Amino acid sequence: MPDELISQIAAGEVVERPASVVRELLDNALDAGASQVTVRLASGGVRLISVEDDGLGIPREELTVALRRHATSKIASLDDLETVGTMGFRGEALAAINAIAELSILSRFTGADSAFALDGRTGELRPVARSVGTTVEVRELFFATPARRKFLKTDATELAHCIEAVRRHALARPEVGFSVWHDGKLVEQWRAADAREQRLADALSDDFVANSVAVERLGGVVRVVGRAGIPDAARSRGDQQFFYVNGRFVRDKVLSHAVRSAYEDVLHGQRQPIYALYLEIDPSRVDVNVHPTKIEVRFRDGREVHQAVRHAIEDALAAPRAGDAAAPSGAPQPFFKETALPESASWSQPAMNFVARERGAGDFEAMWPRRTDELGHAPDSTPSHWPLTGAAPMTFRAPVGLEEPAAASASTDEEAWPLGRALAQLQGIYILAENTQGLVVVDMHAAHERIVYERLKTQLDGAAITSQPLLIPATFAATPQEVATAEACAEVLPTLGLEITAFSARTLAVRAVPGTLADGDPVELARSVLAELGQHDASTVVQRAQNELLSTMACHGAVRANRKLTIDEMNALLRQMEATERSDQCNHGRPTWRQLSIRELDTLFMRGR
Repeated sequence: MPDELISQIAAGEVVERPASVVRELLDNALDAGASQVTVRLASGGVRLISVEDDGLGIPREELTVALRRHATSKIASLDDLETVGTMGFRGEALAAINAIAELSILSRFTGADSAFALDGRTGELRPVARSVGTTVEVRELFFATPARRKFLKTDATELAHCIEAVRRHALARPEVGFSVWHDGKLVEQWRAADAREQRLADALSDDFVANSVAVERLGGVVRVVGRAGIPDAARSRGDQQFFYVNGRFVRDKVLSHAVRSAYEDVLHGQRQPIYALYLEIDPSRVDVNVHPTKIEVRFRDGREVHQAVRHAIEDALAAPRAGDAAAPSGAPQPFFKETALPESASWSQPAMNFVARERGAGDFEAMWPRRTDELGHAPDSTPSHWPLTGAAPMTFRAPVGLEEPAAASASTDEEAWPLGRALAQLQGIYILAENTQGLVVVDMHAAHERIVYERLKTQLDGAAITSQPLLIPATFAATPQEVATAEACAEVLPTLGLEITAFSARTLAVRAVPGTLADGDPVELARSVLAELGQHDASTVVQRAQNELLSTMACHGAVRANRKLTIDEMNALLRQMEATERSDQCNHGRPTWRQLSIRELDTLFMRGR
C-alpha cells in the first residue's frame, strides 16, 4: 500500500472525531509544561482546531521531524516505555492528524531568538513572530477521508465532545488554566486553581463538591485521593465519573468494578455514583501502551489496585454524616439490649420476600423512594434454614425501653448532637427531631436496619455460609475457563456454601449449594458464581454474598413501622445513628434521614415576605 494510505488507515485508530485531536494536542501541551492552554474551534472542530500553549516550545531542528510517524522526544528505549511519565509517548498523533487534515505548527523554543512555522502539507519551515510556546492548527478535519467525515454528528454534538475532552484534562491539572473558544466566542474557561477541590467546583459544579466526601488512602504502593459522591447524589447516567491514573483519564474495568463494589452497601439498583478519583502508582506497575487512544491501561497487580480503590471509597463513605464521633457521655443509653442469637438460629428463603403496605404518610413519603420488598409485616412462615451454623454465637439487639437521661447534662449534650433532640413520632414511621439547623426527619425502620446490619457484619466477621449437600450431584458441560476457575477457587467455594468438583475433563459436578438456595437451579448458580470468580477477586465475591445474607436478617431485626417509641427510645436511636458507619443510607440504598433548615421552613410558610 502507498505510504499515504497506510498513514490514513493508522489515523483511524487515533482520530475518531474532533475531540480526539483536542485530546492529543492537549497531551502535548501539558507535556511541554504549559501553565495556560487556549483551544479555539470552528464548526465543532471540523473546520478548525487550534491549541495554543505557553510551554517550552519545540526546537527548530525537531520541528522538521515532528510530523513523521513514530517520531517522539518522550521515550528513547524500551525501559522508558515501561515507566512512561508523560501523557504522550507513541509518536503517532501528529502524523495521524497530518494524514487526514491540514496541519501547521508554530513554535518558539525557550531561549530561541524567533519562532518557526511548519506547513504539514509541504514541509516548508519559515520564521514567524510568536512568544515562547506552541500553537498547533488543524483545518478541515477528514478532508482526505470524506467517508469518515460523514459519520460525524452535528456541530453542537462535536463541540460538546471537545469541551468534555478539555474538561477531563482540566480536572487532572488544576494548576493549569484552560479556555475554549468556539466560532469566536468564549464557551468555557477554568482559571488556574490552588486546590483540586476548587477546580472540581469550577469544572463540574459547587454541588459536586457539596455532595461528595474527600477520599484519601495510601495502600502499599497505591495512593488514591479525590472525592466520591454521597449515595443521595447518584444519577441515572454515569456522566460524572472521572478516574485518573498518574494524571491520565482512563476507563478501566478493574477500577469501575472497585468503585461499584464500594457503593454496594449504600447504593442499589441502576443508579450511578459520581466521583473524581486520582490513583497514583509506580509507572512500572501500570501499562499505558494498551490502546492507541491511551484511555485504557493494564495493571501488573489488578487485585492490589482493586482493593486500594475499594477500601479508599468505603472508608470515605463509612463515616456517618450525621456525626463524626460516638454519642456524648450524657446521651441516653443504647437503643438495644444484648440478646444471644443461638448457633442454630436461621432464616428461611421466604424471609427474603416482604409484603408492601400503604403508609398514608403524605408528602414525607416522597422524600424516601421506597421499594415494595423492603418494609411491611414479618413473613408468616417460620424461619427454617438461614445459614449461620458453624458461626460463633452472635448477639442480636432488640429495642427496649430506656431510662430518662440525666437532666443536668442534657442541654449541653443536645448542642453536640448532629441529629438533634427527638420531638415526636409521625404516623408510626418517622421520627421528628430538632437540631441547630432546623428540623430532622428520620425513617426509623431504615435507620435501625442499617444499625443492626453493621453490627451483624462485625459479629459474623467472615464466617462461612453453610451448605446443603445434594442427594444427586448436578453435572454440566463446563467451558475450559469454568473448569480452571473451579480448580483455582477450590478453597473459596466452600465459604460460599458451594461444592463444585471436576467430574471429567470437561464436566463439573455441583455437590452442595447454600442452604437458602437449595430449591434453586444448582447449575445456573454454579455458572454465575464461577463467572464472577473468574472476573473478580474471590474475597469480594464472598463478602458480597455474606452481606446480602446479613442485609435480609437486619431487615427482620429492625424496629417495625407503627411501633410506638418513647422520646427516650427515639433519642437513643438518633445517638446510635450518629455513631454507626454508613448510617445515612439503609441497606437498600434509601436515605435514612433528611434535614429541613429553618430557611426552608420559613419559605414553606412564606415568612419574611
